[in-house]
Amino acid sequence: MWAWRPCSVRAGLRGFAETYTIQQARYPAGEPEWQPVHTVYVPADRFTAGTVSAWGDQASSLVKAHLAGPGELAEVFGVPGGLAPAVHERVVRKLASEPVEDLRVDFEDGYGVRPGPVEDGHVEQAAEAVAALHAAGALPRRWGLRVKSFADGDPERSVRTLDGFVTGVVSRAGELPGGFVVTFPKVLMEAYLGQFAEVLARLESGLGTRLRFEMQVEAPQTLHFLRGDLPESLDGRLAAAHFGVFDYTAAIGLPPHEQRLDHPACDHARHVMQTAFAGTGVELSDGSLAASPACGRKGDVHTLWRRHAELVRHSLRHGYYQGWDMHPSHLVSRFAAVYAFHLARYDSYRERVSAWEEQREAGGGVMDEPATIRTLAAALRRADAALQ
Repeated sequence: MWAWRPCSVRAGLRGFAETYTIQQARYPAGEPEWQPVHTVYVPADRFTAGTVSAWGDQASSLVKAHLAGPGELAEVFGVPGGLAPAVHERVVRKLASEPVEDLRVDFEDGYGVRPGPVEDGHVEQAAEAVAALHAAGALPRRWGLRVKSFADGDPERSVRTLDGFVTGVVSRAGELPGGFVVTFPKVLMEAYLGQFAEVLARLESGLGTRLRFEMQVEAPQTLHFLRGDLPESLDGRLAAAHFGVFDYTAAIGLPPHEQRLDHPACDHARHVMQTAFAGTGVELSDGSLAASPACGRKGDVHTLWRRHAELVRHSLRHGYYQGWDMHPSHLVSRFAAVYAFHLARYDSYRERVSAWEEQREAGGGVMDEPATIRTLAAALRRADAALQ
């Protein structure tokens, strides 16, 4: 007769408690929190307190001129007729109430290299604009800046801009408003991440708030050091990883006409990012479309919207729920594609979750697994956040 040998067998479990504690800390796998559907990048020299409202006004004007009603929306974006009225109404309302969910004042590629005093001046102007937006209650829920890369060989410039911006906002607003994040680009060496995290730790000492950052994945070299324990090694300061399509595709030698988000090489890079950070709580974001309408004619605007919406849908299908928007016209196609994506399956997802909870058949021959139910529930929470 078999007899349980607890002492001898249990000896093989030495260290389990420590390992399990590490697992829980490294892979919290919690419910998805609110995540912006986009990040809007504005060059620092063009950023003012009126930028957010101006983007919303320009996007709304494009809708009024070139997307008059649900029927036209259905034709341009390929939205089923039954969904078109709800999508159109949400797009119009969103552009009027919250056109920008996440804002970055860009001191890197979109800004370029300027003499030191010139950049210092734009830092001050940007801090003043942020404080004015905060005072008016118009600062986006997420906001921050993109500094220059350490890979450019001048980390002092990057840190000076960050320090000046943060202290400038605090001195004017009396605090660092919630939702602040720093974008750290072109991370070619893993050591840069630790160095930047140390900069944030020193900078935050007098602020009374914790500073976090998002890294950009813009080079094939970066993929080699993406892994699940990376956020832990950075004391939890890594908030997100954003894919940079143009630097990445250039770095691997793709011809200019193939530098696009839906290229298979970009799919590979994004899948590596997903694999590395799955379960860690690090958010993922896709990149951008570097194009605007060729002119103001309806045909050109529709062409741009169709292409951008196609890329947004490609990202959504691959599990990337955030991307970059670089022009006011992108707001229209971004929100239209996102709303249509979530609304198209919302009711069926909810029915399957309800059937599981009530221990009844979902219908249609569907046999859901627990992992699928968790995914469906997460998708509903994500949709609720995006559709609010």
